This record gives sequence, C-alpha cells and structure tokens, in this order.
Amino acid sequence: MRRVNLLLCLLMLSACGQQLGDPTENTETVETSQAPGIYSVNYPLAWAAQELAGDAAEVHFPAPAGIDPAFWQPDINTVADYQQAELILLNGANYAKWIARVSLPQNRLLDTSQGFTDQLIAADTGPLHSHGPEGDHSHGELAFTVWLDVSLYSQQVSAIAESLSQRLPESAELIVQRRNELLSALRKRDDELTGIGRRLDGAPLLYSHPVYQYLQRRYQLNGKALHWEPDQSPADTEWVKLDRLLQSHPARIMLWEAEPTAGTRAQLLNRGITPVVLRPMGNRPDSGNYLENLGADTASLAAAVRTLTAD
Repeated sequence: MRRVNLLLCLLMLSACGQQLGDPTENTETVETSQAPGIYSVNYPLAWAAQELAGDAAEVHFPAPAGIDPAFWQPDINTVADYQQAELILLNGANYAKWIARVSLPQNRLLDTSQGFTDQLIAADTGPLHSHGPEGDHSHGELAFTVWLDVSLYSQQVSAIAESLSQRLPESAELIVQRRNELLSALRKRDDELTGIGRRLDGAPLLYSHPVYQYLQRRYQLNGKALHWEPDQSPADTEWVKLDRLLQSHPARIMLWEAEPTAGTRAQLLNRGITPVVLRPMGNRPDSGNYLENLGADTASLAAAVRTLTAD
C-alpha cells in the first residue's frame, strides 16, 4: 500500500512539473516581441524614419542600388512586403507611380508631402531617356525631389515623427527629442544653402538633369537643366547645344547628380565650367548618410561659389 501511495505522489509531482514548466525550457512556446515594420519609397524618408525610431522600429527601403526609386517597379513579393507594413512612407508629388497600381492599406499610408501640396512645382515634360535598368521615362507632371528644399524636407521629417509617436507611444518622448535634434541639424544645412544662393546673386548655373527645381526655388538659384547622364559622354550635338546656351546663359558652375566622366569634366573645364556633385540621394549613397552627404556636397558647392565670386 505504501508503494502505491508513493507512486501516486510521484505521478502528481510529475504532472505539476509539466503544468508549471521550466522557464528555461520549451522556448518555442514563448512569444517574442517584434518591432513594427516601416517601408519607404525613397532613401531620404527611410533615413529620417530610422533616425527618429531607433531600435523601436525596423525601417525597410528595398529598392536596389543603382536605380532611381522614382521609376522603380517592385516585384510581387516586395509589394506583398509593403502590404504587410505597419507604416508606408510616401513622398507625394506622384513619386513612385507603382503605388497607384497596387492595393495598399490606406490607413497605413503616410503622404509626407501632404502638408505642403500647394507648394509642389509643375514640371515640364522632358524628352524620353533612361538612366539605369528602370527603362525609358520622362521628368514631367510634378517635380518630385521635394527634399532638396531642406525646409520642405524638414516638414516631411516632422510628419514622420508625428506618425511614429502615435504608433510607438512608449517611445514618443524620445522620438520628439530626436526630431528636434534632426531639425536643428537640417536648419544648419538650409542656412548654408541660403547663404550660397545669396552669394551667387542670380549668377547663371547649369544642371545635368531636371531634378533641382525645389533647390532652385528655395535658394533663389538661376539654373537651366540639360538631360546629361554622369556615366555617359554627351554626343557632339549636345556640346553644340551647350555652346549655344552659354551665349545667353554664361554659366560657370554645373550641378551633377553624380561624378561625370573624366572626358565630360575635361570638356566642361575647358569651357570655364566647374562641375559640382550635389546628389539628390533618392537612393542610398555609396557611403555615409543623408545628412553627412548633404553637408559634403554643400561644402563643395560653397567652395566653387567662393572661387567664382572671387574672380
């Protein structure tokens, strides 16, 4: 009888152990928290979101390197990733037209330009051309590189911060602090570019591509855009067109989206034109972050302007 009672006690203890469990075991049944996923249509918005959210969210910008995200078409699996996102950051100004052709959760879309739609610039439709695997396209309808006006980009940053604070209430205070720090750093870039515009005082400029509309308006520049690609040497007919343009618009600085070829640089210098790289950074830069690269490009432009105005 005593053996039977002992056996019953052992069975009961075993059952209790199985019910309570060992917190160091059965880890497959423990749920792990996962940071909400945020997807962006371009690099400037993705960078700002990551700076604001820190480790509280996972920010994704899946566009491949070497393409312009404005004309990128994601595959079906990537679209599905966007559809599952907690928040989707849109640039506005008809940027990333694929957005209008797929079904995305409306309550998770954030148009970061919604607060300044009255300030968007209508752009003339340019000739069809291509730069990268995204194929032929033209720059028309609305100019979309709104973030090159740093004051408008600051409004985009604030819109992202407000949305993140609502979705991450436990991190709201930290998000506001990071927003204020980021806006302060952007004001310095904005002031620097404003100073460059004042020093130029209407001096003619050239742009390698029609993407600098917001930069021109904000900083009161006097530029005319070509359709030249950094990795391609312009045809002889393009140089003839440039020489004609210089007769009425004698520019001595030309802004480029990326470093032009050595041959192009040499021909520009022979004409007294200094090429300066000011990257729009719609896609992620090869190194550094948005703010660092904007600072470096602004410094390069400032140096060229000092040389120009010193002559």
